[in-house]
Amino acid sequence: MDTTTYTVGSRNFILDKKKAEQAFSEKRVINGRMSMYFNILPLKYQWAYELYRTMKANHWEPEDIPMQKDVEQWRSNDVSDIERWIIKMGIGYFSAAEGIVGDNVMHVIREKVTAPELKLVLGRHAHEENIHADSLVYMISSLGINPHEAEAMFEDVETIAKKNDFVVRTSRSMRSDLDLTLPENKQRFAKNVFVFGQCMEGTQFYGLFGMILSLYRQNKFPGIGQMFRYTLRDESNHIELLRNLLMDLVEENPEIWTADFREDLRNLMREAVGLEKAFIQDCLPLNAVGLGAEDFMQYIDYIADRRLEGVGLTPLNPGIQNPFPWLAELMDIKKEQNFFEGRVTEYQKASSLNAVSDDEL
Repeated sequence: MDTTTYTVGSRNFILDKKKAEQAFSEKRVINGRMSMYFNILPLKYQWAYELYRTMKANHWEPEDIPMQKDVEQWRSNDVSDIERWIIKMGIGYFSAAEGIVGDNVMHVIREKVTAPELKLVLGRHAHEENIHADSLVYMISSLGINPHEAEAMFEDVETIAKKNDFVVRTSRSMRSDLDLTLPENKQRFAKNVFVFGQCMEGTQFYGLFGMILSLYRQNKFPGIGQMFRYTLRDESNHIELLRNLLMDLVEENPEIWTADFREDLRNLMREAVGLEKAFIQDCLPLNAVGLGAEDFMQYIDYIADRRLEGVGLTPLNPGIQNPFPWLAELMDIKKEQNFFEGRVTEYQKASSLNAVSDDEL
C-alpha cells in the first residue's frame, strides 16, 4: 500500500507513503531536496543528530569559570614574561579566529548543505564558536588586557595574519551563487570543509592549545586553562562533524575524489602546517613552560597526519611520533578514536569536568 488512511470521527486523512519515501531518498549533503520546512525527520544522517545531542550536552558558559587565581598570577611575579606572551598570543589569535570559523560555518557551509539535520548540527557548531569568542572577551576583561592590544596582535603579528589569510581566502571563494552541480564547484566546497575542519580547527589550533594546557598542567592560569579544555572538547566535535560531512559529500559525489584533488588537499595541509610552524616560533621564541618550539613543530606534523588519515589521505610524515603523550591524553585522542570507530561518546555537561583530579591530567 502506497497510502495510509486515518479516520478520525467523520474525517479521513490520507498519507502518501511513497511521497514521504521519495523526500527521504532525495536528501543530500548538497543539491538535495529543497524545502522551506525545517523537518529533520526521518533522519538520513544519523551521525549528525547524535553529534548535535553530544554537543548540546557539553554546553558551558565562560562566566561559570572563576578567574581570581588567574588575575592574581597575572599581576604577580609568579609567571614569566614568556608565559604572559603565550597567553597574549592565544587571546590575540583566537579572539578573531573563532569568529572566522563561525562565520564560515553559517554563511558558507550551512547555506550550501540541504539536509535539515546537517543544518541543525552546523547551527550548533556556529553557536559554540560564539561561546568561544565570548570566552576570549571574558579572559581579556578579567586580566585587564587592553582589547585594542588584542586587535593589534591580530592585525600586526605577521604569522597570525598569514594563518588567517589562508582560511579567509578559502571562505571568500565560496561567497557567491555557485552552481554546485558542477564538479569543480563541488570540489571548491569540499576544500572549504577540509580547510576549516582538518587544517584550521584540526591542526592550526593545536599549537596554542598545547602551550596553554602545558601552563594549566603546571597550575598556572587555571581558569584560562579550563576554558581552553572546554573549547578543545568542542573542537574535537567540530573536527569530526566536518570530517563526516566531507566523507558523505565524497560518497555522494565520487567524481570529485580524483588523484589530483586528493593531492590538492594534501598540499593545503602542507601549507597549513608551514604557517603553523612559523606561528609556533613566534609564540615560543625561546624554550619555556618545559617545552620547546621544535617539539611543538613535531607535534603539529603528528596532528596533521592524523587529520589526513582520518579522511583517507596519505600522511605527509609517515611514522612520525607524538612527542607529547600527556597532551594526547589531555586533548582529543580518546574522543576522536571513539568517533572514528563509529561510537559517539556521551559526555556530561562542562561542570562535571571540574571534578577531574590533577592525577588525571
